Amino acid sequence: MRFGISLPPFADFAEARFLAEIAREAETLGWDGLFIWDHVFFAPTFHPNVDPWAALAVMAYNTSTIRLGTMVTPVARRRAWVLARQTVAVDRLSNGRLTLGVGLGDPAQWDFGFFGEPTDAKTRAQMLDEGLDVLCGLWTGQPFSFDGQYNHIRQMIFRPAPVQSPRIPIWVGGNWPNKAPMRRAARFDGFYPIKWDGGMTADTWREALAYIRQHRTLLTPFDAAHGGCVPDDLWHKAAPAVEPFVEVGVTWWIEDVSPWRFGASWEEPWKPEHTQRMVELIRRGPPRV
Repeated sequence: MRFGISLPPFADFAEARFLAEIAREAETLGWDGLFIWDHVFFAPTFHPNVDPWAALAVMAYNTSTIRLGTMVTPVARRRAWVLARQTVAVDRLSNGRLTLGVGLGDPAQWDFGFFGEPTDAKTRAQMLDEGLDVLCGLWTGQPFSFDGQYNHIRQMIFRPAPVQSPRIPIWVGGNWPNKAPMRRAARFDGFYPIKWDGGMTADTWREALAYIRQHRTLLTPFDAAHGGCVPDDLWHKAAPAVEPFVEVGVTWWIEDVSPWRFGASWEEPWKPEHTQRMVELIRRGPPRV
């Protein structure tokens, strides 16, 4: 089991220099990964925010071993060829430490709706699937063309290619028991459940992974990334919280580091104490099993 952090880059964390220092400190303390949210706007509170690719670039430059990525990027909101350029730049800058988390994007009514973009889940799913096909085709560094419903590319060669091979790892976000995200995850390199109502239990993980395996044809490694919160009283003896997930095949524990972990309302303005508590949690270092 590897331990990572999921972090909304809002308010104080919207400063790229601050994130770069947090990433270096997290790496020094032994965290295995740091993943930031990807939003233009998150809620009507209009938290200060940062472009994830600018932030990840300085985080990559300021670290050497910790895995970095987004959790998750709504591909439907991005031009896939621009996202290809951004991801390759960060992958190469980090010497192959980037993971791209992808999904439909939420909350759509604000993050998409503020700009008159499609909020319909089916449409965004179609755009996500096309965007992933384009990304993977461009990343090969070989002649590539595409003619889909939303993307049209004349034959071209995209260079440079990523450091990682056969591609930058893609983790697909989604809600079990919805089947379409599971089938999408089976085509790629990992699954990250975006589940707000109590999270995934070990039993639901067992069911989800069994379904993914039924649809998986690749022989490459596959990550199961659990989003959770180790209780304070178990932080230095976390086996009871973590081991049931290890037993069913979970490979990453992604610790929620956000104001909402501490009981803040989703739509209340960010407070200085939120930042303080999040930094204090990171500075504990990863839970000890």
